[in-house]
Amino acid sequence: MNAWLRPAACAAFALVALGLSACSGGGVGAAQGSAHAVAFVANSQGNSVSAYAIDPATGALTDIAGSPFAAGAAPLSVAVDTAGRFAYVTNPGIQKITAFAVNAATGALSAVPGSPFAAPGAAEVVAVSPSGTFAYATDPHDNTLIAYGINPGNGALSPVAGSPFADDGGPLDVAVDPSGKFAYSTNAAGNSVSAYTIDPSTGALTAVAGSPFAAGSSAQFLAIGPSGKFLYATNYTGNTVSAYQIDSATGALSALAGAPVATGAGPEVIAISPSGAFAYVANSGSNNVSAYAVNSTTGALTPVPGSPFAAGGLPIGVAVDPSGQFAYVTNAGANTISAYSINAANGALTPIAGSPLPAGAGPALIAVTALP
Repeated sequence: MNAWLRPAACAAFALVALGLSACSGGGVGAAQGSAHAVAFVANSQGNSVSAYAIDPATGALTDIAGSPFAAGAAPLSVAVDTAGRFAYVTNPGIQKITAFAVNAATGALSAVPGSPFAAPGAAEVVAVSPSGTFAYATDPHDNTLIAYGINPGNGALSPVAGSPFADDGGPLDVAVDPSGKFAYSTNAAGNSVSAYTIDPSTGALTAVAGSPFAAGSSAQFLAIGPSGKFLYATNYTGNTVSAYQIDSATGALSALAGAPVATGAGPEVIAISPSGAFAYVANSGSNNVSAYAVNSTTGALTPVPGSPFAAGGLPIGVAVDPSGQFAYVTNAGANTISAYSINAANGALTPIAGSPLPAGAGPALIAVTALP
């Protein structure tokens, strides 16, 4: 995934290494009323998070009043709890996680008490457990996963006992399965995926037997289907997606037949539609998005008609809205967001009117959520 997010064995995180030009945030108008769903984008060069309301009919993005919101130095990733109440943003360079409460009516962000929260290392990518009880962040420099408990009342973070937990080979991304029983991380330096069981009471992590599991060259980002049966990992230098079946009892991974599957050049984030029917990969090296149909029985990926679809310069992040009608891609090299409507029958992407949309400076990763 280029030097901007490479673990210690390859290069430290530095979006500035891309030489991206600065720009003002947003620029797509301001939403004053309530929103059906919202999107949050970490602006790595703008030290902020842009917040957008998603038009439920067209998929258009509109700046939420007050956006962009200050989010600490060089924010990289953003994650929202499944209830849409709290958002967490990583600041790797200053070893912090900035936490926000999400306004249920508007999607506006306000600081959680005590934010930002210290990380024992360069927390790069963060994920929240489905219950909203725990948050996990990767530290590729120290080869650890950082674990926090989440205060259910105000969203504040507190370290889990025993954190940080040892990981393998420069963990980059982290994901929790829909059951909340297992956590997984990609190891770009180790070309593997690590698997852990989560203690439901404490949030502590214990390595699954057989972990880490082999992946492709420079494993990057993860996605787990909504059924919890299948896991996918992009391989940046391998230009592929590895695919696995998850053992529901142990969390162990077994490679799917026919995997890995070819992507475009430099695959970054992978996102799966809420129905589990389609998967999308942002290809930073070829400036496009690969789209796949997901077999609900086998988990196999099959390219959809017309794939790959054109995106902007250096596409990094991708997310699908909660309705499954729209997909959004952050273009870090162009300071834009590509927005698409999704063909419900075959998963093909069509740019919505006005796409690509202006974004903040150095848009990195994106999260979408329905408001409570």
